[in-house]
Amino acid sequence: MNALLGAGPGLLVLVDPSRTAPAEAAVVARAARAAGAAGVLLGSSFDGTQDTELVARAIRQAAAGLPVALFPGSALQLTKEVDLILFLSLVSGRNPQYLIEEHVRAVPFLTRHAVPTLSTGYILVDGGRVTSVEAVSQTRPLPADKPELARAHATAARLIGMQAIYLDAGSGAPRPVSAEVIRACREGVPGLTLFVGGGIRRPEQVRAARLAGADFVVVGTALEERGAGGGPDADLPALVRAVAG
Repeated sequence: MNALLGAGPGLLVLVDPSRTAPAEAAVVARAARAAGAAGVLLGSSFDGTQDTELVARAIRQAAAGLPVALFPGSALQLTKEVDLILFLSLVSGRNPQYLIEEHVRAVPFLTRHAVPTLSTGYILVDGGRVTSVEAVSQTRPLPADKPELARAHATAARLIGMQAIYLDAGSGAPRPVSAEVIRACREGVPGLTLFVGGGIRRPEQVRAARLAGADFVVVGTALEERGAGGGPDADLPALVRAVAG
């Protein structure tokens, strides 16, 4: 766990194993390490993703020493080929499958494999359209213009005993989580690790999230969109520099 958290604050590169072949993931991982990213976040909203372990292993082999964390959409995606598992509870929704059921299903795997976990309150914030995580989880995101509501959910997660908060506008969202929402949650969970992702494409958006209180800023779709034009490392150095302000 210290491998990732000790590398922060920083930029995390999100790789979706349902959309990225192992060889492609290896290229992304090498680019992330070269650019100075804090690590790779591996995850997908689709329960049926079967290649998580293959992609995780490819990333580790291509970029030894670069922390790899799992952002699982379900217990089916668990793999021992990571340094940390974000043990996510979708606290902004009311679907019991993502509040506790997937956690119970994960117990046999975690009993066999001593992979470190980070108890994380996952909060979905409206990013301007229906995203995969909203459709798959069958939960509504919190309103983007109600920072006090996001803060209340984050604070409740802290009081329950969670160790981190993940604010997400969803992959490919037209707009990222606002600085106002990030700042409100940061004030509500002092001392907890705060991840922010979804809809972040430009250095100024990375900088805004970091200045508002994010410890780790997550970027994924932006790199996929630029892949055909300039390779996965097209914007990475600028995005990494933006975390430092």
